[in-house]
Amino acid sequence: MECTVTWTGAAGTRSGMGFLAETGSGHVIAMDGAPDAVKPENGGQNLAPRPMETLLAGTGGCTAYDVVLILKRGRHDVRGCSVKLSSERAEVDPKVFTKINMHFTVTGKGVPASAVERAIAMSHDKYCSASIMLGKTAEITTSFDIVDA
Repeated sequence: MECTVTWTGAAGTRSGMGFLAETGSGHVIAMDGAPDAVKPENGGQNLAPRPMETLLAGTGGCTAYDVVLILKRGRHDVRGCSVKLSSERAEVDPKVFTKINMHFTVTGKGVPASAVERAIAMSHDKYCSASIMLGKTAEITTSFDIVDA
């Protein structure tokens, strides 16, 4: 897996702290820094997600992918899945994630709670590389709701 991240600030773009990531699969992700009131030249313009927001979003995508796949493989009639991630970070550098809560909402017809609980646990304990990696610094908790549809 590869990714090239390029600073766009030197190209005269609106943000002095913007970056473009090009993934090995050929996709582009824009990132930007937060505005810095004290030293504006060191801050971004809030034109795109922050790199740490992108990391959190990727973790959500990784675990939601697992949950849907596990439920589908179990022949459950899953019709939707979302996960809301709430996090806390350390106060001092490096400002790693210290707490992450993942709240899943699974929509489907007759999907048993035990199957959702098992799918989340399997993702968290075995399959989701991102959440397992972040679990080295953060306490990760999970919860879920099921919407019958």
